[in-house]
Amino acid sequence: MKAVVSGGAGFIGSHLVEKLTEGGHEVLVIDNLVAGAKRVGVLEGLGIPLEKIDIRDDEAAGVVEKFGPQVVFNLAAQMDVRRSVADPVYDAEVNIAGSLRLLEAARKVGARFVHTSSGGCIYGDQPEDSYPLDEETRGLPDSPYGISKKVLEDYLRFYAATHSLRFVSLALSNVYGPRQDPHGEAGVVAIFGSRLLSGEPCTIFGDGKQTRDFVFAGDVVKALIAAVEKGEGETFNIGTGHQVSVEDLYWRMAKACGVDEEPVFAPARAGELARNALDPAKAGRMLGWGPKVGLEDGIALTVDHIRQDLERGPG
Repeated sequence: MKAVVSGGAGFIGSHLVEKLTEGGHEVLVIDNLVAGAKRVGVLEGLGIPLEKIDIRDDEAAGVVEKFGPQVVFNLAAQMDVRRSVADPVYDAEVNIAGSLRLLEAARKVGARFVHTSSGGCIYGDQPEDSYPLDEETRGLPDSPYGISKKVLEDYLRFYAATHSLRFVSLALSNVYGPRQDPHGEAGVVAIFGSRLLSGEPCTIFGDGKQTRDFVFAGDVVKALIAAVEKGEGETFNIGTGHQVSVEDLYWRMAKACGVDEEPVFAPARAGELARNALDPAKAGRMLGWGPKVGLEDGIALTVDHIRQDLERGPG
């Protein structure tokens, strides 16, 4: 199989291309390296070609068409909720216009399109008794990021109906694991782990009672690969279905890092969700997927990776 992975030097993308390569597939990565520069070595070690292009550029579509993939994994995104609030035009340029360029290229070469979004952000805050959320939940995004990702699902269905585009959309909960950048990407697990192991204070924005659904990156990659052959035309929640408060996460991570320091609390930030948990039952039925790595084991693996990174030092 030939696969294009946009954002393939990113956190999730680097794990995906590694697994695809191990499976004997031919992979091409498109990435502007704004967030993925530190993982170029991973791609080089795997012998994966990298085209340093922004998906907003027309050149990106041409690269996809020339390569002629059977599947396009669309992982490239503007994923900072706070930046989307501050600059919704930029968010839409990347997440809508950029993704549309890749959709057009996939249409022209007849490739399957596997799209990813943030399940929490596209659904928005819902009544407390409705969690975990299933795919029938009416989306109420409360940030431009959530809006742009939700809009893309409408475009996917238009392309399927009008151009017979084959697609699968995966709504991811809060993905964490090794290689997540604590400085350039959203990810409270990476941020807490890096600061705890560096002896720096950790800040919790809000009261710490807000909840998240933490799913391990390796499990997410398995869902992405399952989506190549199953679930056409569907949206699937990829999460654990369990809520963990940010304060609870902090203390779990502090224990894993051997730290006994209180966190610092600061005012909540605009666009942040009060809670998140996604029901993965549909993915279990149709993709044969379910989360396998529990939070304690996932934290241990992530902390170990962060510790090794800190010991290696810069570069």
